[in-house]
Amino acid sequence: MNLFRKKLLTTSQSNDQSLNRVLGAVDLTMLGVGAIIGTGVFVLTGVAAAKYAGPALILSFIIAGLACVFAALCYSEFASMIPQSGSAYTYSYVAFGEIFAWILGWDLVLEYGLASSAVASGWSGYFQSLLTGFGIHLPTGITSAFNPSKGTYIDLPAVMIILLVTLLLSRGVKESAKFNSIMVIVKVAVILLFIAVGVWYVEPANWEPFVPFGFSGVVTGAAVVVFAYFGFDAVSTAAEEVKNPQRNLPIGIISALAICTIIYIVVSLILTGIVPYNMLNVKDPVAFALQFIGQDWAAGFISLGAIVGITTVLIVMMFGQTRLFYAMSRDGLLPSKLSAVHPRTKVPLPSTWTTGLLVALFAGFVPLDKLAELTSIGTLFAFATVSLGVAVLRKTRPDIERGFKTPWVPLIPALAIIFCVYLMLQLSAFTWKGFVVWLVIGLVLYFSYGYRHSKLNSTK
Repeated sequence: MNLFRKKLLTTSQSNDQSLNRVLGAVDLTMLGVGAIIGTGVFVLTGVAAAKYAGPALILSFIIAGLACVFAALCYSEFASMIPQSGSAYTYSYVAFGEIFAWILGWDLVLEYGLASSAVASGWSGYFQSLLTGFGIHLPTGITSAFNPSKGTYIDLPAVMIILLVTLLLSRGVKESAKFNSIMVIVKVAVILLFIAVGVWYVEPANWEPFVPFGFSGVVTGAAVVVFAYFGFDAVSTAAEEVKNPQRNLPIGIISALAICTIIYIVVSLILTGIVPYNMLNVKDPVAFALQFIGQDWAAGFISLGAIVGITTVLIVMMFGQTRLFYAMSRDGLLPSKLSAVHPRTKVPLPSTWTTGLLVALFAGFVPLDKLAELTSIGTLFAFATVSLGVAVLRKTRPDIERGFKTPWVPLIPALAIIFCVYLMLQLSAFTWKGFVVWLVIGLVLYFSYGYRHSKLNSTK
């Protein structure tokens, strides 16, 4: 059994199944900011400060950001070298072989699928809070995932936003990118409003003690908030829809990560400076902080911005999932219908609607609070593997043209791997067990379907 057969490197496709190259560097940067700035800044900041890091949350974001910067440099080299859909899945297919590609692809299904479902649930919470502000209350049964003890059966708002995003994605990538860019501008404006208002109410006394849970709390916080960073991974899934990918992909990935890291650090400093960290374990910490200082008018704008921000995260996460299904299907590892492309919009409609229905099912019926860490472990695993792949291909395939080269190889890939593995080890035993179970399920699917139907198998 040739489990390590590798995919040959091809830089373009020009057939009916190819996608539409319409995205530039600014589009990619906006996609990245759209994916990264959302749940992390509007939700995770409060929980991570209250439960793990305290005012040292800034250090958690810096540690997580460093891990992602090293990984982003490696992603940029791969993206410029292999401008195809599929992100870490496709890169592993070239660097390590099919079995590793499948494992990475299945890992990314976990990452994107659970992240999209969790983000949709968060969107539902903010949307219901906004409705409550207008005196509108939805029936209890349709406000949250299935939990008969609480009288809830389906999170209908989450299902509806997922179906609307799926409809948007089915219209075409350029249309989706334009809509995302508008919403990103609104989102960043709202965050700048928080900074401009909140900075005058910072009390340095709230930063003491600075590290209340010790350094272990800071590192655990970093492992949790890394969930907030992985949007740049989704940027690389758009490779086949990018004009001049060798130049634009590295610019988009690194620019998005730099912008978002600065925003996270500034917001964390102001947030913990306004409100004592032990009061921040709320679902809307940024709006809560403004209410805490009596700026209710600004808090209302923040809630609206959170809805916009979380919507852009959902758009980019679901976009990444659709392109992953498309790439795996095109290689034969998933049913071929998933790689069918609409002749006019150049959108893989079957994979788009399959993604939408699956994410809606999970968000609507399954409580995902205990599964959030699975997204982080899947992300870190993908980052570490891609970073290793850069070092491997520098040795085994030095002949491949690289539009962008990761500096200081193998030091940068090694640092990325060390940071990512270290953060993975901070996650709970439950998370590790769930991750292993997910990978085992994936291997069963591969050996029962993917191995036999692989395009590489048919060419042997």
